[in-house]
Amino acid sequence: MAVDPNAPYDPDNIFARILRGEIPVVKVYEDEYALAFPDIAPQARIHVLIIPRGSYICATDFGERASEAEQAGLSRAIAHVATRLGVTGSGYRVISNTGADAGQEVAHYHLHLLAGEPLGTKLIRPNAK
Repeated sequence: MAVDPNAPYDPDNIFARILRGEIPVVKVYEDEYALAFPDIAPQARIHVLIIPRGSYICATDFGERASEAEQAGLSRAIAHVATRLGVTGSGYRVISNTGADAGQEVAHYHLHLLAGEPLGTKLIRPNAK
């Protein structure tokens, strides 16, 4: 189901429940600003989700409402995850989907870090002709 980025934040979404410890995950990285864990439906050999601890729906919401410390903390989390996974030399891709057209499925802002294999130079459009 696609996410409406203008809807109110749902405190019972799966990522909010993970942050509260109600759903266990294998933690790749954790600090006061972010949590990273493997995606359950990986799209690359390495596919990790990085989520902020705050209640943000999408990139727009995060950019407008998150504090400078939260924004910096999420950026640092990306670097820590990439370093921990050993992909800083070979390369990685970070993706954030916002809204229905982008395919956002969970109404909690999150980043996908993909690596571990050649990812190509472009995204493939699902209905490209």
